[in-house]
Amino acid sequence: MTWIQRISRLSQPEKEGFYRIPIPPSLYHRFGIDPLSLCNANGKKIVRFFCPQGDRTCLVEIMLSGADDPLYSLQLSDTGDFTQIELDFVIVNDPDSDKFNTHIDTEGRDTLFGWATRNLSEEKKAMEAGLFPGQVRKGLGISREIIYVLDFFCRMLGIKSIELEALFYHNAITYERLGFGYRNGYKEMARINELFRPGEKLYSLLDGRNPFRHQKLAHTVRGRSWAIHDRILEEIDDELLRDGWESPTMYRMVEKPRPMITFPDPTY
Repeated sequence: MTWIQRISRLSQPEKEGFYRIPIPPSLYHRFGIDPLSLCNANGKKIVRFFCPQGDRTCLVEIMLSGADDPLYSLQLSDTGDFTQIELDFVIVNDPDSDKFNTHIDTEGRDTLFGWATRNLSEEKKAMEAGLFPGQVRKGLGISREIIYVLDFFCRMLGIKSIELEALFYHNAITYERLGFGYRNGYKEMARINELFRPGEKLYSLLDGRNPFRHQKLAHTVRGRSWAIHDRILEEIDDELLRDGWESPTMYRMVEKPRPMITFPDPTY
């Protein structure tokens, strides 16, 4: 039996004992969370665990009092192999930063991270504020700490690898630098790096037609990610990229990370 399903069969206190491990320790002190009771200063429990009996998925979430968005949300799933675990998603929001409604369009519909529909005016403001596609608030810069606690969780259980799907270009580049390799998508990511160089196809399409298409963005992870989010890949004829952006599948060997770099020394 795989690990998430095995843990889900335990009592609630036992499950919470396991699932508090993937919470970055810095969040406790920074946001006044008691690491034992998981409560705030007013005694309200603000760490939630969704791990139904017998389920193969768990969700860990920190929701500060009065907040609209989670401070921290992480979901893990079994893969069918007891030596692997899937990082379905991780969301970190700086509660003190401005919020941009990139997650809903002008008619109030969920944009599904901008892939179903888009809110261009909010995306423009988010980009100008330094956010990446898919973000509604700035993050907290704790990606490396998150992978550290996930590694510890995996080592404790004998899990050998963490797998994930990088939804956006900037996600893939960040995970590269955190020791992840590619199950698929490496050639496409390397090709994207080539085509954003001066004189190449993607660079030439950064013609200033809209806020997401300026040539000064070609050399930054954030700029490339916004251009790709703006469907720039669909405008070129390239054998490797004929289907546009397809989220690559990545993995990290817990004991011996094997990064595969497609954008050397990136500027974010």
